Amino acid sequence: MVSQKADDLTEVFEAEDDFPDWRPSYSLAPTDTIPIVRERADRETGAFVRRLEPAVWNFHPSFMKESKRPQFNSRIETVATNGLWKGAFAQGRCIVPMRGYYEWTGEPGNKQAHYLHGESELLAAAGISTARRLDDGSWQVSASIITREARDASGEIHERMPVYLPLDEVERYLDPAKLDAGGMQAMVDFLLEASDRVAPTIREYEVDRRVNSHRAIDPHDPTLIEPLPAG
Repeated sequence: MVSQKADDLTEVFEAEDDFPDWRPSYSLAPTDTIPIVRERADRETGAFVRRLEPAVWNFHPSFMKESKRPQFNSRIETVATNGLWKGAFAQGRCIVPMRGYYEWTGEPGNKQAHYLHGESELLAAAGISTARRLDDGSWQVSASIITREARDASGEIHERMPVYLPLDEVERYLDPAKLDAGGMQAMVDFLLEASDRVAPTIREYEVDRRVNSHRAIDPHDPTLIEPLPAG
């Protein structure tokens, strides 16, 4: 979930705003449109420009046929080698900004929602992005969040967690230069080391189970992340 306004995100990441219609959301699900930050060449000047832009949270490169399930997470263990991901990891890296995310424990039909968050109001998750031309001639950007084995509070709730970067480390990850095989492995090593420093700052608390029903809630309602009363 991303509770920041577009101008707040562009200020933090020193990015131009290509997503002026973005509204802060406290509940996002795969296939929703999310804000991402990436660097790409300007069509007129050729210079690389960092932009905040919309992307479908369902990675869909042009060579992939329609998938039966959303491709919203990429495992760091294979992001540099799996044929679905490695091209985007080499040259389509992005940041997915978020305030936190939900995980669930318990049995189906009786799951308890947990809200996981960092020390500040913004986390920078490493992601990959791609673009494909739709039947109407327009271009659609889609993205996936890179995940890793969970640590600390995340590991108490779920075995995986997003790969988070310290905000002062996003520059290296967003560098638009295309990586070769060696460069991709070096980037994986960098992500593991950098995210090791963020993982201990992740905390969790239980929230109302109404977040279990994504379609039935108002995603712009900030009370969704309020902790349950003690006791």
